[in-house]
Amino acid sequence: MPKLTVTIITFNEERNIERCLKSVLPVADEIIVVDSFSKDQTREVCEKYKVTFIEHPFEGHIQQKNYALEHATYDHVLSLDADEALTEELQTSITTIKAGNWTNEAYKFNRLTNFCGKWIKHTGWYPDTKIRLWNKQYGRWGGINPHDKVVLSNNLQAQHITGDLLHYSFYSLEQHMDQINKFSSIRAHEMFQSGRSVSWFKILLSPPIKFIKHYVLLGGFRDGYSGYVISKNSAHAVFLKYMKLKYLKMAQTNP
Repeated sequence: MPKLTVTIITFNEERNIERCLKSVLPVADEIIVVDSFSKDQTREVCEKYKVTFIEHPFEGHIQQKNYALEHATYDHVLSLDADEALTEELQTSITTIKAGNWTNEAYKFNRLTNFCGKWIKHTGWYPDTKIRLWNKQYGRWGGINPHDKVVLSNNLQAQHITGDLLHYSFYSLEQHMDQINKFSSIRAHEMFQSGRSVSWFKILLSPPIKFIKHYVLLGGFRDGYSGYVISKNSAHAVFLKYMKLKYLKMAQTNP
């Protein structure tokens, strides 16, 4: 039976990492944790389990996850974030794939996100299908930081399997706002480096369009107050991203 390496990247994840590790133990033959020098008890928690713990400077989400791939002993990999965990149904699906000798080279499944204690079933956050289980010879992490994704080669199509990946995203509104500020800066710099620009027209119109899309078209209203907050925050994230890009371009033009 072909074996499976689980890769996880961490930084100050003592609150989440044990739940993640426990959820992959039934399917993992090897667990690689790449940590960007956590200041909390992340390492100590990991050392309670049979993992290979590697410290490596953080250069970006994509770069860090590909670095983890390079240390995987086995070709078949399952890549998770520390704040994610497998449901029992997803564990069963992965076990069945291993027992069936991997009839496909890539698999995808739905991700269900918890926002401040509430599971979000709409608002554009579900099903949020992700490719996380694949043969590393046929794909690597790509996309644009911080929004990484697995990019498969040779037009390979991922097979959908049952079971949700649980995502414990934010425990507080403040945590969500902090991430929006951080990720909007990363995204703005990525766009700036690639030569992108933005008009005032786009800055003004994109946020309300984003809110309408998530709250109305994607059913955010069905998630109650949480759906409203997520939709408003998504609109704010778009505004920050484009405004930060605008200021970077202005600084380039008028140093």
